[in-house]
Amino acid sequence: MEIKRDSYLEQLIIRRNNGMIKVITGIRRCGKSYLLFKIFKSYLLEQGVDKKHIIEITLDGIENEELRDPKKCYQFIKSTLEDEKKYYLLLDEVQFMPRFEEVLNSLLRIENIDIYVTGSNSKFLSSDIVTEFRGRGDEVRIYPLSFAEFFSCYDGDYDDAWEEYLAYGGLPQVTQFPQERQKAEYLKNILTNVYLRDVIERNHIQNIDQLDTLLNILASSIGALTNPTKISHTFTSERQSSCSNKTISKHIDWLTEAFLISKANRYDIKGRKYIGANLKYYFTDVGIRNARLNFRQQEPTHIMENIVYNELIRRGYNVDIGAIDIYDKNQEGQRVRKQLEVDFIVNQVNQRYYIQAAYNMSSEEKQNQELKSLRSIPDSFKKIIIVHGTSKPWRNEEGFVIMGMKYFLLNEASLDF
Repeated sequence: MEIKRDSYLEQLIIRRNNGMIKVITGIRRCGKSYLLFKIFKSYLLEQGVDKKHIIEITLDGIENEELRDPKKCYQFIKSTLEDEKKYYLLLDEVQFMPRFEEVLNSLLRIENIDIYVTGSNSKFLSSDIVTEFRGRGDEVRIYPLSFAEFFSCYDGDYDDAWEEYLAYGGLPQVTQFPQERQKAEYLKNILTNVYLRDVIERNHIQNIDQLDTLLNILASSIGALTNPTKISHTFTSERQSSCSNKTISKHIDWLTEAFLISKANRYDIKGRKYIGANLKYYFTDVGIRNARLNFRQQEPTHIMENIVYNELIRRGYNVDIGAIDIYDKNQEGQRVRKQLEVDFIVNQVNQRYYIQAAYNMSSEEKQNQELKSLRSIPDSFKKIIIVHGTSKPWRNEEGFVIMGMKYFLLNEASLDF
């Protein structure tokens, strides 16, 4: 079964022959190699590229152990270039090669080679690409399957697909298991033996219990405002252990560098400035988050918010958490200051959207809660409420767009309604 990943293929196509190193990054097992060696290679062949002009090297395989030597790898690639026509180098898991930066920068001097590489660790963050490849790196970040990609290969209706995605997320391998038990075991195994092991070994972590506890706290608090100091207090009050906020901050950075989690900063809408005190953390894949908690804490409200955040990031938006101060009256009739939250402020070039993710808006109280934040925003950018379900988008009397998750997830341009 082939899972189409058209948006990523398009990103590679528009970068073809641009004179830069195309670096495909993302969490392990999210489909980087499949994208490069199956989807992109098939595209090249369909475009008439001779198979001999596609150089494939997988450095994590034992069959290519010798090519992990940078000089041998460079000489092998150079010896493969038999004519002046364009060659396409597809290099998988390049971090297995010491001094890979020198090798790739040297290959860039050869005019008839177009370079594509994958990597899974912190050397492939955007900020590092500019440094390591002297400004000649061009990142394509890929994620686990979006719901639309997942649904395209799912044998069932939307409701069943949504429940499964809500529980097990979008790692491509998960779609291959027919039984729920197999999906759960795979996710728990890959978290422990691949993701966490990678973080521990790369950063030489000695106190593994601290990392385990931190991950449990983060998994239990997706969608909640927090910071390293608050998490440190949670260590003390709920876990009967201690961990400094400095250590927590460092561990969070490592989890972020491994693409396990993302952080969303908080933005003061009226004051037009970032608020450094609190932020939110989301998991790159909700199945990994659920596996960490042994599938016990299945709060659909918070998981839905995590899925909305991931979808917005995947579509290329810059996403912040919104805060807006208002003055209201308390029960005694006194004027008091309150701070309301807007789930997401979404920016892309000159576009901006304010988004609330509301699993349930059946009660008047819940409707007022979601609408009050949007009503208090003093500008005219589009305001959207995404609700659980399959309802098509519509506008209420205040001009706010309300749409179901199904429409939002399955329509790439859903925010433009």
